[in-house]
Amino acid sequence: MIMRCVVASCVCLILPFSLQAAPTHALTVYGEAPRYPANFHHFDYVNPGAPKGGSLRRSAIEIGQFDHILPYIDKGIGVSQVDGWLYAPLAIRSLDEPYTVYGLIAQRLERGPDDAWLRFYLDPRATFADGNPVRAEDVRFSYDLLMSQGSLKFRTQFADVAGVTVEGPRQVRFDFKQPHGRTLPLELAGLPVLPEHDWRQRDFANGGGFDKPVGSGPYRIGRIDNGRSITFERDANWWARDLPVARGLYNFARISVEFFGDTEVARQVLKGGGYDYNREYSATAYTLGYNGAALDDGRLRRAHLGPAKPQIAQGFVFNLDQPQFKDRRVRQALAMLWDFEWSNRQMMRNMYIRQQSLYANTPLAARALPDAEELKLLEPLRGQVPDEVFSQVFNAPVTDGSGIIRQQQLQALALLQEAGWHPQGDRLVNAQGQPLSFTFLNGQSGLERLLLPWKRNLAQIGVELNIRNVDAAQYVNRVMARDYDMIVTGYPVTLSPGSEQYNYFGSAAANDPGSNNLMVLKDPAVDRLLDGLVRANSQADMLRHARALDRVLQWSYYWIPNYYPPGSSTVWWNRFGLPKVQAAYDEGLDTWWEVSPRALTTQQMAERLGKGP
Repeated sequence: MIMRCVVASCVCLILPFSLQAAPTHALTVYGEAPRYPANFHHFDYVNPGAPKGGSLRRSAIEIGQFDHILPYIDKGIGVSQVDGWLYAPLAIRSLDEPYTVYGLIAQRLERGPDDAWLRFYLDPRATFADGNPVRAEDVRFSYDLLMSQGSLKFRTQFADVAGVTVEGPRQVRFDFKQPHGRTLPLELAGLPVLPEHDWRQRDFANGGGFDKPVGSGPYRIGRIDNGRSITFERDANWWARDLPVARGLYNFARISVEFFGDTEVARQVLKGGGYDYNREYSATAYTLGYNGAALDDGRLRRAHLGPAKPQIAQGFVFNLDQPQFKDRRVRQALAMLWDFEWSNRQMMRNMYIRQQSLYANTPLAARALPDAEELKLLEPLRGQVPDEVFSQVFNAPVTDGSGIIRQQQLQALALLQEAGWHPQGDRLVNAQGQPLSFTFLNGQSGLERLLLPWKRNLAQIGVELNIRNVDAAQYVNRVMARDYDMIVTGYPVTLSPGSEQYNYFGSAAANDPGSNNLMVLKDPAVDRLLDGLVRANSQADMLRHARALDRVLQWSYYWIPNYYPPGSSTVWWNRFGLPKVQAAYDEGLDTWWEVSPRALTTQQMAERLGKGP
């Protein structure tokens, strides 16, 4: 599953890596002991006795119709759940630790001296769904395929891999360049294993179409309604079903993923009983869009799951290639006039928290002045980054929530005049007489409610904001072509950031249509801090680089930070059982099981669970 971001605030024991580590069942970032020992029975956040069977229907993560199955390429829309459900990784990430992986297809994992290489010992019991054994050659084939034809994210994540050597039928080694990041071994451990015999003659580069591929995970693909829905059927003979890392997971006999071209349509279909589970990304819709009798009596449930999970850093991002956004003062002035406090009070019942950082609600966030060690990282960048980085703690602009922001408008006007914009009639223009205007490219319904008050605030000082609503397909194409002035986007947050950060903020990814550098950011100071972050050799060093990077991004006003919820906003029909101890850093959907074929009231569910397993 994509975007699994986890966080914890514990202090980790850092062990030296100068000596070769013995083969182990788990990997952690800096060598700290994993939560679960080699002989553990199951993860704490599962019900090991959960009944198997039943079904679940959920909405897709993607907006729009899927035009192929694989989620591993940048073209079109694939099916995210293929990763993890159809294709198992070498090792699985636990959901109650900062970043630890436990062997799945790889029975043991071994780090070389000074992290020069990583070796996987495959479980001799591991087979594909057609009965063929999983071989070391399949691991190498999967890696080569993803690197040559897969998404840009793989080439970014695995850029420090020097080579792959098959050492035996079930033994494969990845050699690393120097220096490399501590997260690289764990990222490689998450590599999905595809069968060479199935993909050798298939069109991987275009997603494989709608043909059903042979998997290595707990589910097979069942019915496909091209573009609209796909059903996964539990493989009762999956070789790993009784392993500790799988016990209590993957309980549904069938899971259907429904695709919608519009989030409001998806919402209404859920309310009408068309499917069971929706991960809601609209704050307004979550607070207001599901009200009714079903929610009142508990048949429909709404909750923030995974309360310790770091939330996506959502914000309005400037396309820094556009000339009107080149001056930091312009970006700062525009940011001052988005009134979060008013929107939170009027539309979101004051439930949301203002985003202050790209690593909000984690120890990585820069929420205090830099200490002496962090200043050593920043001093060589003096003159290349804003002066405030060294002496001030960033705080997003705050209003009184009344909707009247005259003081902020005056401050914004002063900044814009410093940047060369002056009044001409009812608008601001530059020395060439060009008006200050920009267009917000919008691909989701409901967002206008947050944009229209901002449009009004901007218009009152002579700035024109246009809102262009487009369908999902056009939106994807324009974003990939960087054909926009501003969009809303989100950046996954993790306690152990690695090479994926280049994909979000690195200069090399700025104009790559497959990257997530949607700011089109090309900043040498950011690149230098990214290098230090990715190659940090201790948790303390990583934290210093993360906070330094955060400060530079904050004070450069490359985005307008939005808000985040106190957990993952989730809505579902009340017919499922959830473990008593739930995953702290994830919604934990793979731990659920069916209790009833129809939705139950709160009282009915309590009675049913009192009698059931």
